[in-house]
Amino acid sequence: MSTTVRATAAQPSDRLEPAVIRIGVVLVLGTILAVLDSTVVNVGIEAIRSDFGSSLATVQWISTGYLLAFALVAPISGWATNRFGAKQVWMASVACFVLASALCGLAWSATSLIVFRVLQGLGGGLIQPIGQSMIAQAAGPQRIGRVMSLLIIPLTFAPALGPGIGGVLIGLLSWQWIFYVNVPLGALTLLLAAWVLPRSTPEGGQKLDVLGLLLISPGLAALVYGFAETGNGHGFADTVVHAPVAIGALLLIAYAVHALRPGAAPVLDLRLFARRAFSNAVLTSFLVGAALFSSMFMLPLYYQQARGQDALHAGLLLIPQDLGIAVAMFFAGRLTGRLGLRTVILVGVALSMAGTLAYTQAGEAPSELLLAIGLFVRGLGLGAAMSPMITAVFQSVEPHQMPQAAGINNVVHRIGGSLGTATLVIVLQHQIARQHSGGSVADSFGTAFWWALAISVLTLIPALALPGRARD
Repeated sequence: MSTTVRATAAQPSDRLEPAVIRIGVVLVLGTILAVLDSTVVNVGIEAIRSDFGSSLATVQWISTGYLLAFALVAPISGWATNRFGAKQVWMASVACFVLASALCGLAWSATSLIVFRVLQGLGGGLIQPIGQSMIAQAAGPQRIGRVMSLLIIPLTFAPALGPGIGGVLIGLLSWQWIFYVNVPLGALTLLLAAWVLPRSTPEGGQKLDVLGLLLISPGLAALVYGFAETGNGHGFADTVVHAPVAIGALLLIAYAVHALRPGAAPVLDLRLFARRAFSNAVLTSFLVGAALFSSMFMLPLYYQQARGQDALHAGLLLIPQDLGIAVAMFFAGRLTGRLGLRTVILVGVALSMAGTLAYTQAGEAPSELLLAIGLFVRGLGLGAAMSPMITAVFQSVEPHQMPQAAGINNVVHRIGGSLGTATLVIVLQHQIARQHSGGSVADSFGTAFWWALAISVLTLIPALALPGRARD
């Protein structure tokens, strides 16, 4: 009888109230702005370079500066949420992003555009972690999986739609409109947020850990910059790569020593890693980030360099992966409730590995149909793993710790993506250099995708240690 009562009582808690869905929709609109903008801007790099008469090395900072600004502000998301309130900080971040977008469109030189892109990144870097913690707190532990699986679906299509939208805007109007388009969308998001999002009360009293911020933010920026330079043709033997990576690593080690002092109130509370469930969830997030972002970088290159497709067609050929992610996300929440976090994540990782196998045979010129099927299966796996992975992070901490957990997870996820991308780029460059004496570019990509498969295999280790069932 008691079992029946508990089951009956659990049913209402699993249902998503309209208020929670409305909050989630508004929060995901803000995140889409930042995600969509990154891929739209990449399409306009050549037009911007031509318009300003700048070198490619200079205009590359339009993307790099944005990423570095992301890394600089991500650590303060938890502190800012507690100090000023989640709604207030989230809306200020969106407003900063929208203002910077307008300034980017008005830029009069490559230098001014880079400065405004950094400002845009400072706003965009807080949108996702704060939004995630807000929806996690609104949904509650039992419903995090379901709400995340529903709200992440549109985010998977934003990167795929970016190149097409950017091409249309540049073709019909000008490159300035890839920034101006954010202004009406951002204004609508802010109006909805003011109406829908619940006002949060700042906790106050928490001082900003200035020393910690001076260690961790430059450390993350240096690390991301060093890894990003591998995508510009440099290897780890080059000073422009290993010097910032070494400096970044030393600063992060110094931050860890600082943050773990007795009585410390660090900007990112590393003591959360004392929770075994949290450590395993974040390590899984790190490796999933490495597998996801590295493949997102490699796949378009493969279609362009090994199969001769232009940028637009390469983007379109990646749609099967986005469809797979969307399908898996739709069912991931319910499957997690029935099968448990660990099972769904393990199945997801296994599917992503199976989908990647087709690309390890790139040297054999596999058919477009086989590659499309592989991408769809890979998407199913990534979609199945991502939602319960985020759920595992939030369910491993107490509700008041969710802002800190969101900040740590986003930082670690992006470091994983940067490191994974750098690793595959270095492998690819090394293989292409060796292939000059024989072989093909496609063979080089095949070897790089074997490394991507190995990263996915590593993900199984922490995933096996995750809890089987959601916390009640």
